Amino acid sequence: MPCERLLSVLTCPLCPAALEHTAGALRCAGRHTFDIARHGYVSLLTGHRRAPSADSPDMVRSRAAFLGAGHYGPLARTLARLASELAPPDATVLDAGAGTGHYLAAVLDALPRALGLGLDSSVHALRAAARAHARAEAARWDVWQPWPVRTGGADLVLNVFAPRNGPKFHRVLGPDGALLVVTPTGRHLRELREPVGLLAVDPRKEERLRRSLDACFRLDRTEPLEYAMRLTAEDVTGLVGMSPTAHHLTAAQLGDRVDRLGAPVSVTASFAVSVFRPLRAPQ
Repeated sequence: MPCERLLSVLTCPLCPAALEHTAGALRCAGRHTFDIARHGYVSLLTGHRRAPSADSPDMVRSRAAFLGAGHYGPLARTLARLASELAPPDATVLDAGAGTGHYLAAVLDALPRALGLGLDSSVHALRAAARAHARAEAARWDVWQPWPVRTGGADLVLNVFAPRNGPKFHRVLGPDGALLVVTPTGRHLRELREPVGLLAVDPRKEERLRRSLDACFRLDRTEPLEYAMRLTAEDVTGLVGMSPTAHHLTAAQLGDRVDRLGAPVSVTASFAVSVFRPLRAPQ
């Protein structure tokens, strides 16, 4: 962790200096040092900085199980296909809000010489992200802070169900780069919304996405992706457990509501996959 090419993309979060790998840590010329965890990720958050929210161990376990079962496989394949169209085979790919690194790994599989860097605030998710792919590295960071990434250092930025920071995306992307954003539509998981109590998708989510990026990006295209999933009771429990709804239900409440579903149940997966191109200069 990490290879020389990725080190050339990272910068010290405390000063603009480059980072070098030395004795289990990353260090800059100003002697700022960032330890590499035994799990393989590096934490670049410093001092008392803390991200406002991060996935808990239970959420990460639920996400790993649900994604590992292949229920969002069509989405991963769509991202891989678009990445192969948008980025060169030796691209540098940044995943902002990488979680367990599931989608970053799919994209790297489609780009045979690409390197990936997953940024996330959850140490629990980063433990998985650091092992997600042989050509991926993981770093702990809050996407709302100024990114420790060289200007123009990325060919592709992924943003899958994660917070969007348009100016930071724009700064780190090269002029010919692309931003791939995934958001759920209003039909996503509609069958579970009332019986389980899932938080509803804001009907103006797409409009807010567009507005948050308008100053720095132009929308190139949006691909809809919708299909039916056949979910067992365990699948539904994992799906809810990896979502914000998990903060609002006890395990007993969730178990009771899932039992009432009479699983297996057919559930709609519905996404908007959008490609954005950076404007030459933010407006």
